Amino acid sequence: MTNPIKFTKMQGAGNDYVYIDATVQDVAYPERLAVEMSDRHFGIGSDGLVLILPSDKADFRMRMFNADGSEAQMCGNASRCIGKYVYERGLTTKEKVRLETAAGIKTLDLHVSGGKVSLVTVDMGVPVFEPSAIPVSLPGERVVDMPITVGGTEYRMTCVSMGNPHAVLFVSSLDDVDIHAVGPLAEHHVLFPERCNIEFAEVVSSTEIRMRVWERGAGETLACGTGACATLVAAVLNGLTQRRAKLRLLGGDLDIAWHEDGRVCMTGGAETVFDGVWLR
Repeated sequence: MTNPIKFTKMQGAGNDYVYIDATVQDVAYPERLAVEMSDRHFGIGSDGLVLILPSDKADFRMRMFNADGSEAQMCGNASRCIGKYVYERGLTTKEKVRLETAAGIKTLDLHVSGGKVSLVTVDMGVPVFEPSAIPVSLPGERVVDMPITVGGTEYRMTCVSMGNPHAVLFVSSLDDVDIHAVGPLAEHHVLFPERCNIEFAEVVSSTEIRMRVWERGAGETLACGTGACATLVAAVLNGLTQRRAKLRLLGGDLDIAWHEDGRVCMTGGAETVFDGVWLR
């Protein structure tokens, strides 16, 4: 039996993770712990594990592990939850928090009322389009509206990195997509040397998109912040929406804006579900 580990389960738009304050407790073998904790039958149940760590470059540092134990570079929904966690637990009094991630330093603007964080705006940075940097094994400067065949069906794909790889597939109706059949095939497609997060997007209007996501290493989740950002960027590149839109995901809505300076900002809620102690 390991030493007891204090944890908090939080969710942003239904994207749920287990959070551990690693500024005050050591966490050994986080990859294995992520698998055990994330199990929805024998563990806590989550999309993965997030460690909140000290940083010599920013206010805090995050490490994020998917439910299969693989480490991810960045998660927008998890970043919002970290902002709420560190403010409401008294780890900081700042309402603008700098967070070090494997995809660079992100700025969190906390919307505070009555000592509680209701919304968080995350500066997600500038999207990357170069195929080799996403990575996707295709030539050219960008992958926009390119054909990809998955499970015998051809889709039109736009690829974007928001610190992690995304392939956005625009469809006429989300209701016609068998995401549990198509998602894993697309994630492991030969075009993606490091696998890929797959977004299925239905454009409702110039300011509204419905989206479902198959996350690399986690399967379908109720939301994905970087995926929502990638989807808005992809929609703009394809002339489908304005530069600001509401992304409607299974777990809730996110407000995404791609500013003229190239930076993408995401605003959404963050909620604490419960606290506990892991004894295993």
